Amino acid sequence: MNQHLASSSRVIIVTAIALFFSLSPKRAYAEGLEWNKVETRFTAIHYQAPEDLETFYSRIDYGPNHWGIKRLFSSSAPGNLQDVVARKVDLLFERVQSILGMRKKMDRVHVRLHQDKDQLHQVFLEIYRQECRLRAWYRYKNNTVYLNLQDLNEGMLAHELAHAVIDHYLLVRPPRATAEILARYVDSHLKDD
Repeated sequence: MNQHLASSSRVIIVTAIALFFSLSPKRAYAEGLEWNKVETRFTAIHYQAPEDLETFYSRIDYGPNHWGIKRLFSSSAPGNLQDVVARKVDLLFERVQSILGMRKKMDRVHVRLHQDKDQLHQVFLEIYRQECRLRAWYRYKNNTVYLNLQDLNEGMLAHELAHAVIDHYLLVRPPRATAEILARYVDSHLKDD
C-alpha cells in the first residue's frame, strides 16, 4: 500500500511540475502564442494580434513616394491591411537589394513582430541563453528578423533585412563586422533619391 501511495505521489508531483512549466510565461512568448502570418513576395510577417499588424504598418514610414520614378506611376489604391503591409514591406525589401546591389532570388525572410521589449528579450534569452542588449536582430539559422513593435522604424527593419540579403547573396557569409557596416549603410541611405 505504501508503494502505491509513493508511486501516486510521484505521478502527481511530475504532473504538477509539467503543468507549471507548460503555463510558464517564458514559454508563452515564443512557443505558446498563436501566430498569424502575412506572406509577401519576399517575406513572411508573423504577428500575434490584428492590432500588431496595424502598429507595424504605422511604424514603417516607407512607400513608393520615398524614392524613384515609381512615385509617378504607382497607384495608391486602398486595399485590406495585409495587402497594404505586404506592398510596403516588399518595396522596402527591393530598396534594400537596390542599395546593396544584391538582387538574387532567395527564400522568404521571416519577420517576427513581438509586442514589447520584454517579449523580444525573452525570445533572445530562449534562443541564445543570455541577456539581450539588442533592439532587433536577424538570425541566419532560421532566416528570421526579430522586432519589437514598440521600438521600430523603417530604418531598423531595412537594416535587419539587409543582414538577410547579405547573408544569402554572397557564397560565403562575410564577417559580422563587415555585414554590420553594410547594413548600417542601407539604413543611412534608405530614403536617398
